[in-house]
Formats: sequence, C-alpha cells, structure tokens
Amino acid sequence: MRWEGGRRGGNIEDRRGMGPVGLAGGGVGALVLAAIGYFVFGIDPSTTQQITSQLGGVGAEQQEGKAGTPQDQAGQFVDVIGANIDDVWRTKLQGYQPPTVVLYEQGTQTGCGMGQSAMGPFYCPTDRRVYLDLGFWQEMETQLGASGADFARAYVIAHEYGHHVQTLTGASDQVRRAQQRASGEAEANRYSVALELQADCYAGVWAANASAVSNGQVALTAGDMEEGLKTASAIGDDTLQRRSGGRVSPDSFTHGSSADRMAWLRRGYDSGDPAVCDTFSNL
Repeated sequence: MRWEGGRRGGNIEDRRGMGPVGLAGGGVGALVLAAIGYFVFGIDPSTTQQITSQLGGVGAEQQEGKAGTPQDQAGQFVDVIGANIDDVWRTKLQGYQPPTVVLYEQGTQTGCGMGQSAMGPFYCPTDRRVYLDLGFWQEMETQLGASGADFARAYVIAHEYGHHVQTLTGASDQVRRAQQRASGEAEANRYSVALELQADCYAGVWAANASAVSNGQVALTAGDMEEGLKTASAIGDDTLQRRSGGRVSPDSFTHGSSADRMAWLRRGYDSGDPAVCDTFSNL
C-alpha cells in the first residue's frame, strides 16, 4: 500500500508515554475479558462504560495528549490514513466533520469510560474520537490470525471511522433505539451485526476512493485487498467462536460472520458508493 506521500492531517492526540490513568486492576485476565467483550462480541460504548466503571476505570482524571502529526512512522501512518479517510468522506457526506484519533498505551480515559488496549481499536460516539493502542496490531496478528499488511491495518482504522459516519448520519442512534425495542437478545444482535457490516462496507468505500482524493499518494497495490479480506475473515464472529473453542452460535453474532464481513468490505470497494452499504434492509 502506498501512503508515505499522503497528506498529514494532524488530527491526532498522542497520549503515548503518558502512562495509563485509572487503569483498572484485575491483571491480564480482566484485560482478556475486556477484549472478548468489546472487540470480539461488539459491546457498544455505553455498555463498555458500565463495565469499566465496575472495574474502577470511570472517574479517573482526564488525559490530554500532544496534538498534531506524530514523529514516528507508526503514528504518521495513522495520521495519513485518517486524513485520507476524512478526504474521502468529505466528498461522500455533506457536512462531514472528522473525528480526532487518540493514540495511547495500555489504558486511557474516554468519553465512554476507561479505554483499555485489550478492547482493540474502538470509536466513542460521546466524544467522537477513535482510540488506538498501536500495540494491538501485533496482538491482532499473533492472537487472531489477521494480516500484518498496511492495508489490513488501514481497513481496521477505516472501519472505526465508519462508526463515526454512522454517528453523523444518525444510524447509530437508530440502532440503539431499535435494540431497546427488540424482543430479545438475538434480535438486538442482528441490529449490531448490521451496524458492523455497514462499517466494513464503508471501509471498502474509502479504499475505492483513496487514490482519487490523494492524486495517487494513498492507494492500494497488488494484493492489498486480499490482505484486508484475510483480516475481515479472521475477525468474523464464527471464526472467533471456533478459535475460542466454543460452538458457532449465529444468534450471538454481533459483528457478522467471516463470509459476511468479507462480502461487505468487497461490496463497498467494488462500488465505491456508500449507497450500496444498506445492511439494514433485510432486518
């Protein structure tokens, strides 16, 4: 993937090196449970806030990191990809306002409660920030079997930006209201799956338009989409359930099967149009 010549947006808040403020106790086991809860099973930020409050995270002092473009390559990658995603969505969504990306290590305070690296990358609609602990890339590769390619990582970032778009369009609020009216957990989960698959589709839309808005400075190269699809497959609910040794239970899916995640990423990429990302029509 080409990205080094892309525009630096500077819309980064870098909290790395500040240390975890208010990081909950409980050791590695608690972090693993948090990872299963958020990254795998898709607990929404309001639920995450309740959980982290119980663990002692909420109420910690607010952190404020260094704003601007980071100096290290990993931080610059996030900045360039984020700026490119913003540029794409400015052409697709009237009135688009970009989120801030917060880079942190181990744990940090968020508008949705205490964020911990084991939760994986996540978006908080309360403060409209995307939170990334870059150490999670390695965990995603070694523990979940995801790709380590640049585009695979960019896909994950673009997926979180997709949740920001859903906040701006009101889709996230509509899903939360529908879940509150749902007859049971299985029905509520179907709305969660639709939201997540739409974010995957939006990631594909970004990838399809990345080159056009950057004069080719940010663009996929041969094999990149395959690496993205590999990651989408690795984080499908059925694959993760098998990996954890449990049985596959579609009613408990919150992000979608591997096949569905790959299909919607590909659909967004093939069309380049967010209008094709209606994952709710069959609910």
